[in-house]
Amino acid sequence: MTLRINSIAPDFTAQTTQGEIRFHDWIGDGWAILFSHPKDYTPVCTTELGYMAGLKPEFEKRSCQILGLSVDPVESHEGWAKDIEETQGHAVTYPMIGDPQLNVAKLYDMLPEDDGDSSEGRTAVDNATVRSVFIIGPDKRIKAMLTYPMSSGRNFDEVLRLLDSCQLTAKHQVATPVNWKQGEEVIIVPAVSDEDAKKRFPDGWRAPKPYLRIVPQPKD
Repeated sequence: MTLRINSIAPDFTAQTTQGEIRFHDWIGDGWAILFSHPKDYTPVCTTELGYMAGLKPEFEKRSCQILGLSVDPVESHEGWAKDIEETQGHAVTYPMIGDPQLNVAKLYDMLPEDDGDSSEGRTAVDNATVRSVFIIGPDKRIKAMLTYPMSSGRNFDEVLRLLDSCQLTAKHQVATPVNWKQGEEVIIVPAVSDEDAKKRFPDGWRAPKPYLRIVPQPKD
């Protein structure tokens, strides 16, 4: 399956470090981050999981749950979690999917369909493409995707910023400009006519070009 922005996030049932979940039911009416790892006890992923654990309260403020995935059994995750807390200073309190048959990795197009059906004997290099982040909305559609190489640690501050943008633009007919941060100016999308924009933004906007209409970030 090829996944794109606005594709329905594939549903699945899987064992996690917090018991069995059915993904769409687990998401419920909120947002979700699914982020994957090629193997347990890998150094870069150890730092990522620990940092994400520290950011968990920020995601919770945004009604967004975190779900990790690693192509190893749940039992292996539990031992790795102890190392993560010891070395990174944060306990992993979000669930981690065990994917020893590679089902979820394949479902999310991170491994080829013909790439076997067992994590046993596989190295992190064999699973190098299982390094993706998916932001999923309450409608169960994929809002954003990021994929990194194994050698480059992911920037989860950027994932949080991207979530802020996705949530804001889902609620208001605006887009966020380059390097936008929460509270900064935004852009009125081209689909909104000037006439409609006057109703939505009665205080007006500035327009360096007719197609570039800049307004303060809408308040919730």
